[in-house]
Amino acid sequence: MKKDSLRLETKIIHAGEPEPRINGAVSMPIFQTAMFEYAEETSYHDVRYIRLNNTPNHIVLSQKLAALEGGEAGQITASGMAAITTTLLTVLKTGDHLLAQNCLYGGTHDFVTKDLEGFGISYDFIDGNDPDSWASKLKPNTKAIYVESISNPLVQVADLKATVKFAREHNLISMIDNTFTSPVNFRAAEFGFDITLHSCTKYLNGHSDLVAGAIIGTGAMIEKITHKLNHLGGCLDPHAVFLLHRGVKTVALRVRYQNESALKIAQFLNSHPKVAKVNYPGLETHPHHKIARELFAGFGGMMSFELKGGIAAASSFMKKLTIAVKAPSLGGVETLITLPSKTSHAGILKEDREKIGISDSLIRLSVGIEATEDLIADFEQALE
Repeated sequence: MKKDSLRLETKIIHAGEPEPRINGAVSMPIFQTAMFEYAEETSYHDVRYIRLNNTPNHIVLSQKLAALEGGEAGQITASGMAAITTTLLTVLKTGDHLLAQNCLYGGTHDFVTKDLEGFGISYDFIDGNDPDSWASKLKPNTKAIYVESISNPLVQVADLKATVKFAREHNLISMIDNTFTSPVNFRAAEFGFDITLHSCTKYLNGHSDLVAGAIIGTGAMIEKITHKLNHLGGCLDPHAVFLLHRGVKTVALRVRYQNESALKIAQFLNSHPKVAKVNYPGLETHPHHKIARELFAGFGGMMSFELKGGIAAASSFMKKLTIAVKAPSLGGVETLITLPSKTSHAGILKEDREKIGISDSLIRLSVGIEATEDLIADFEQALE
């Protein structure tokens, strides 16, 4: 069969793998070496050296991730933020202007609001669900538009169709952080986005044991970003690449179970008298449910919610839990729960958080792969 006609589950296992296999090894070996013998390379970026992100481990995994997203090429980075910052600094230069969704992961928000100005780059925030208002924020020097497939932590779903259309109409580079959905639920490159970004720490790896990022796009774009990455030095070591490579192979099984489990948990929380509000796009009451249903193969394992009683109730609830781990990050096999105001969005001023709807008492939940019934029972006793 032609490899480009294979289904996602098969690509996850076989795409990008070396042919023939290295010394017959079924599992990709770890090339734990910082450098390789000089082989008459003519370009600095082609010299085989770990900081240049071109070891056999990097190349194989990058090809696999590109195939999963439907992109031409990919690159691995030392963290999700390394992927985001390197890409923004490649796409944008001094004097350029960026349009960005107004509810972003805290690290991205901080970089846009606190660091881009130092590079002479300006920005405006846009409402991801009000495309009619975007043109008013356009400037002659606007070069890119940046959104998240599902926003962190309010679990909003931007009008992604309109984003791609708007970018093409105005000659902008469209960028999307696809971490929350993973390629299992949404393949942004196939959908028309120019650049797809991932924090591989989350669903792609899925085991809470490494930090990594990925960038997928056209071959020409990835080459430019890689050259910038080579200078900034955000490379991932071979052993972490190996672990990520291994983690990716179960992503379809994990994410589909998390889709199913999270929906049941969201329905339970939504019906509980002590819960004030649940943000989960799989609920018909979610304002972006229709968009999510049209775009995604599943609604994901992420949700956030508010309890009646505010921060005191939230703190009491989290202390009483016995299964969910109280920790930042998301997308792992363990169910993780946190207050974004204290972790992922702690760097944003309180008044700025509240403007976009992130209260001190908002709870973010990343559903793992434990038995759904056990998780619901644990949430129920904690709410009591």
